[in-house]
Formats: sequence, structure tokens, C-alpha cells
Amino acid sequence: MAEIQSYINRLGKNAKHWGKWARRQGLSCYRIYDQDIPEYPVAVDIYGEHVHLQEYASRWEATEAEHQAWWQSVITATAEVLQVPESVIHGKLRKRQKGDEQYEKDEDASAREFIVEEQGHQFLVNLDTYLDTGLFLDHRNTRRMVQEAAKDKRFLNLFAYTGSFTVYAAAGGATDSVTVDMSNTYQQWSRRNFDLNGMDKHQHKLVLDDVFNFIRDELDSDHEYDLIMLDPPTFSQSKKMVGILDVQRDHPWLIHQCMKLLSTDGEMFFSNNFRKFQLEETLHDWYEIVEISHKTVPEDFRNKKIHRCWHISHKQ
Repeated sequence: MAEIQSYINRLGKNAKHWGKWARRQGLSCYRIYDQDIPEYPVAVDIYGEHVHLQEYASRWEATEAEHQAWWQSVITATAEVLQVPESVIHGKLRKRQKGDEQYEKDEDASAREFIVEEQGHQFLVNLDTYLDTGLFLDHRNTRRMVQEAAKDKRFLNLFAYTGSFTVYAAAGGATDSVTVDMSNTYQQWSRRNFDLNGMDKHQHKLVLDDVFNFIRDELDSDHEYDLIMLDPPTFSQSKKMVGILDVQRDHPWLIHQCMKLLSTDGEMFFSNNFRKFQLEETLHDWYEIVEISHKTVPEDFRNKKIHRCWHISHKQ
């Protein structure tokens, strides 16, 4: 592996640049290092006074002892550059989760939570217990777009995770919303985010359900929405689901069904983070579809392919 001084130099330069940028933007959560140097395949995110340090799997072969020594050197260097104690650095190896692993509840999870602010909104985050933190920083711009589009709209948030898009929609003046996720852990998290932001629980409803089941039920009930956020995972398999979700295979069905729920002049945001994703071309024959990924991926993300996003509406 390269000498750690190269990582130290880059992290220091990035921290200064993005720190100034974040202060101008009024952000407390942002990315300062994004696998910039191949020999140091980590991402460094600032969450208020805390640091989220993720190691990505690499081809570097090492013994367990060598890897642990390298990892500790990265933690120590990160703490020194950012001038913070190692106790506020939350490190993890980012690897693919299977089945229900991402939903498993840790009894001590609440003790590891703290509140961050983003663009005037408050969110609970947890940098230790789960693979993800509770707030996807790469969708910061998309959340703002939802807020700007939400006034007097009925909002539907599918695969909602911890409900951050709904928080933004409510702040933007959505008349009501439905937030759907099959994880009880995440729905409870959404409820606490709603409480933090003073949202009316009767106006903004949480639905614990498999999205496929929910959509079928909604189509039978003639409900309609003016604004939809569809952000499915790349792959999901759970005992709570009827089948297995594969975003490449299933996105045409999901989009077609969601468009049946969308009002005539409504709009939908569709996003996913599957690197090899290809949008089904025939969808363009049915709907007005514009890719807006260049607008939704934030400046502080060096990886401009971290997600892809489209704006979809009915042909007029």
C-alpha cells in the first residue's frame, strides 16, 4: 500500500475546501473524501461533530493482522488531520447485506443516535449500528427538489427508508403524504424524524408494507397522488416480501404502476444506485422522462455515478 502521507495530504486539502463549501451552504453533513486515492478506498463523511469512515472492499490482499494495522493507521491519520478524537470516528467495512440483515434491530441502537441538521430540517442518524446512517447524503439535492415541488401536493414516498423525503415534502407544503417501507425499524425511525420536525401524524401517514403489495392495494382503492418518490434498492429479499426485488428487472412494472397512481399533471422522481442500471427504453414511449442525475448528485461527491435519477411525468 502507498505511504499514508498521500492520504493525509489529500484529506487535509479536501477537508479545508469542502468545510468552507459546507459552511456557505449551511450544511452540517457532507462528504470530504471519496476514494480519491486508489490505495485508500475509503469514504469520509462529516456528520456534525462526528466522522463516518467507510472502507470499501478492495483487491488488496493482506492478512487479518496487516489489514487491522492498516485500518488503524487510517483512523489515526483521519483523527489527526481533522483534529478530532478517535472516539468520534465511526468506522465500518461497507459490504453487501443479505436478506433481513439490514433490518435487524440492535437493542442499544437508540443510545448511538444523535441529531443532525440539513437545510433547516432535523434528522436522527446512527453511524454505528446499521450499514447506512439514516440519511443518504447523496440525495440532498433530490430532497430539495421534492420540497420545491410539494406545495399543495399529495405526496407518496415508496421504499421510504427513514422518511427524509417526506420531511422535505411536508416542509414544502404537501397537503398530505403516505410513507411506505416494509421495515418496522425504519418506520419507527421515520416517525421520530416526523416528530423532530413537528409534522402532523394524521396528515402524514406511515404504512408498514411491502411496496408491491401497497401499490396493488392502492390501485384497487382509486387513490391518486400528485408527487411520487420511487427510490428502490438494487436488490432486496425478505421474509416480509412476496418475492425478490431486482431493480433492473422490476423497474418497468414499478414505474407503470406508479404512473397509474399519479395525477394527470403530477410528477415522479425515480432513482436507484445500481451501477449497471439501464432504463427500459420503451418507457419513453409512454411517459415524458428526463434524466436529472447531473442535478441530483451533490458537488461534494466525487463519484458522480453514486446514483441515477429521472423526472417522469405523463405525456400531455
